[in-house]
Parts: sequence; C-alpha cells; structure tokens
Amino acid sequence: MNIVKHLFQNGKIKAFTLSYDDGVGQDIRLIEIFNKYGLKATFNLNSGLQSESNMWVNNGKEIKRINQNQIVNIYKGHEVAVHSHTHPHLEELPRETIIQEILEDRKNLEKWFGYVIRGMAYPYGSYNKLVLEVLATLGIEYSRTVNEHEQFSLPDNFLEWHPTCHHMNPKFMDITKKFVETEFSNLSLFYVWGHSYEFDINENWELIEEFSKLMSDRSDIWYATNIEIVDYIKALKNLKVSTESTIIYNPSAISVWVSVNNDVVEIKSGETKKI
Repeated sequence: MNIVKHLFQNGKIKAFTLSYDDGVGQDIRLIEIFNKYGLKATFNLNSGLQSESNMWVNNGKEIKRINQNQIVNIYKGHEVAVHSHTHPHLEELPRETIIQEILEDRKNLEKWFGYVIRGMAYPYGSYNKLVLEVLATLGIEYSRTVNEHEQFSLPDNFLEWHPTCHHMNPKFMDITKKFVETEFSNLSLFYVWGHSYEFDINENWELIEEFSKLMSDRSDIWYATNIEIVDYIKALKNLKVSTESTIIYNPSAISVWVSVNNDVVEIKSGETKKI
C-alpha cells in the first residue's frame, strides 16, 4: 500500500500568510514593503468607516482610514476580507445586527473589488457561539481571531482561525527564525497578524522590513493569502483515495500536491491518477 501525505502547492511543506486590519493609510507603506519582498497578505476592511474623516491620534501619530475612491488600487495583488461594517463588538449584538454588520461589509467590498468575499477577521478579536452560528450562514468561510498560539499548526476550525503571533510579540523574530530554519515533516503554517499603524506608533518600521527580507524568496515556502490557504486545504481534504491508496481523484477546481512514498505528485483539477 502506498503512503500518501498531503503537501502544499508545488510540493512544499511550509506556507506563510499575513493578516492586517482596519484599512488605514499606513497600509500603503506596508504593502510597498510586502510587494518589494514578494509577500502576500489579507487586509480586513470596515466598509462603513472607509473615509479619511475617520481618524484618530495615538502617541502623536495620526491614523486615518483610506478613502473609498483610493481603496481598490492600493490592495491590488492582495486579498481583502470582512472586518464588519462599523467595527463593533459582535458578541454584544443581537442576531439581526450581527447579520447586518457582516453582510453590509461583504456587499460593499464585493461591489468595490469585483470578486466574491469569503473571509473575515473578528473586530477586536471577540466573538461568541451566536457569532459563529451566524457566520456559517453568511458565506464566510474563515475568520481570524487574535488568539496567538506561537505554533505552526493548521486550524481545526477556519471560523476560529488562531494566528501564530502578532508582529509585536516579544518573540516575533525568534518565532520567524524557527520557522525559516526548521525542516518540518508535516504541513506547517506561519500566520502573522497586526495593524500597520502600529509601526508608526512604535516607530519601528525597520522591524517589518527586516522580517519581510528574512521571509522572502525561499524556495521551500508557499506564500499565500488567507483564502488561498483555505481553498487549498479544503481541496486536499476533498481528495478521494482508493482503499489501497493506489488511485487518487481530485474533484476540486485547483491542482493539489501529495507525497506518495516520498515522491511529489501533482493531481490536477478533475484528474484521476494511478500512483
């Protein structure tokens, strides 16, 4: 019998993704850094607040939301996702208002960006059982929490997707170096989240520059947005394998990769492969 193990895109073991919240002007500088180093990120936006008139000051630094008429070009090449319409504590709201907050944000983002929005990050990182029940009916396929685990594990439930760490975690660069230097035997995911304005407040843009340089251009890492990770893992789980693991059928719309007796095998969309 063959030994079949799941792999990430192009036969890789490691994957890396980023998530940044609130749609603020500092995202422009952050995206320039990510683009410079070939990194992909997901940006979670509050469509009801996207105007420069929504601004605040923290540690003497001005933080402004990005205007609607600028927003589409800024996030090209990256994913945008729901962060609720007006950034409330969702767990404090009745069911009807939770639905309105999520659907209105999703509707606006789809109108602006022209594609189906399926992801989310919880405003303030807070949620409860009712929020989870509601999300499952609104076309949201994943939602990021703020609960760091400092590990490289895949989520058990994409609607409670806990990241590896925040970029302000004191061990941030140590965790990064561990991910880069370790040769893993199973699928491993490094997930970093934060707010771009924190680099202004803390005056440490050099941190994200150093981090991005360290993470970039590595042949053993798959760089992906949040939804690309979700779609790929779902496709892996949807593979159909014969009883003796000698035939694999891929009913999904994307190619997936597996290891068969330590050989890397691509199984294309709709393909039935004898191995």
